[in-house]
Amino acid sequence: MWERRSRPECTLETVLKTLHALTLAASISLGLLASASVQAQVPNFPISAQQKATAQQVSEAGVPLSELAPNAPDSHTVKRGETLWGISGLFLKSPWRWPELWGMNLQQIRNPHLIFPGQVLYLDKSNGRARLRLGTPISSGTSGGDVKLSPRVREGSLTDAIATVPVHLLEPFFNEAVIFNNGDELVKAPRVIATQEGRVLASRGESVYVRGDTEGRKEFRLFREPKPLRDPDTREVLGYEAQYVGAGDLTREGVEGTGADGKPLIVPGTLQITRVRQEVMVSDRLSPVPPREFESVVPRAPAQMAGAIVSIYGEALTAGQNQIVVINRGTRDGVEKGHVLALWRAGAEIRDITDPDKRSVKLPDERHGLLYVFRPFEKMSYALILSVQEPVKPGDRFTQP
Repeated sequence: MWERRSRPECTLETVLKTLHALTLAASISLGLLASASVQAQVPNFPISAQQKATAQQVSEAGVPLSELAPNAPDSHTVKRGETLWGISGLFLKSPWRWPELWGMNLQQIRNPHLIFPGQVLYLDKSNGRARLRLGTPISSGTSGGDVKLSPRVREGSLTDAIATVPVHLLEPFFNEAVIFNNGDELVKAPRVIATQEGRVLASRGESVYVRGDTEGRKEFRLFREPKPLRDPDTREVLGYEAQYVGAGDLTREGVEGTGADGKPLIVPGTLQITRVRQEVMVSDRLSPVPPREFESVVPRAPAQMAGAIVSIYGEALTAGQNQIVVINRGTRDGVEKGHVLALWRAGAEIRDITDPDKRSVKLPDERHGLLYVFRPFEKMSYALILSVQEPVKPGDRFTQP
């Protein structure tokens, strides 16, 4: 079994108590040093009571060896650019079962967020159970191949902490991918009424003229043609997804009132385009840039969930790995950020040519991928395709993993 060097003045548990918890690399918190000399407020980590209970239960007995991945390594050094999802997948058959990975050694790995490049995870397999150890090997024992571990104080900035999933794939969608509850939200929004010099299209760096109540805001996103998204099963309109055009800064407020001569006075505001996904046109609508709300949450499985893919984000007809889809379940159905869902491929209907009557047979549905929910709305949610074997299309089914 693994053994830690007895160092009362600097046990790993004591060291961990001096560290201030650091959030994930994608968090919006300020960078800080993980040392006793730094005083900072401890963030509220997204860990549920159920997950804590699972971790506590596992930490007391370890994980059955049957739950380990077939090629689980004896040790692993955390590398820059890795994700908690990927590391979980190295040791466990199911990456979303992160409480088991965390709970293998609850005293040493008190929080799954407190993992950094350069740290070494060791897998202790004894008595038919498995537990993780965290430390640095310093010597080999004289009997049984025991290894002594030495704890290390880890200092580093917030940006060094490993992320949960590939956050760089998600962050742009928090401004671009938006569901509106009804079609009137954009109809009544400020709008582009003209471009400079009467151009048909406007690009980055150019200005356009806008009318409408900008409510004192300065930063806006531009959208076009909201389309209704319907539940594949019930045909209920779940919301309206607008086509993202770009973004701009309001450099001059518009004026609407009455002039000195008593005649109506209408002077449009000026919006300078700072970013384009496609060129801006007259009638495009403005929506304020929301507060930065990106929060990467540790993957976990919902208790029960089933539904269907509503649409593929963008113009594609099908989607593959690292693409975004809309699903027909939202907060009203219990969907939360971080939920992992299993994708299923519908079994084809065939004729059994070995049957004298050539009767139709439906092949079984096959599971072939995973989704990660990163932005839930009331009636639907955006999800990232983490892995998939075949192209995903609207109507495809999902369940809890």
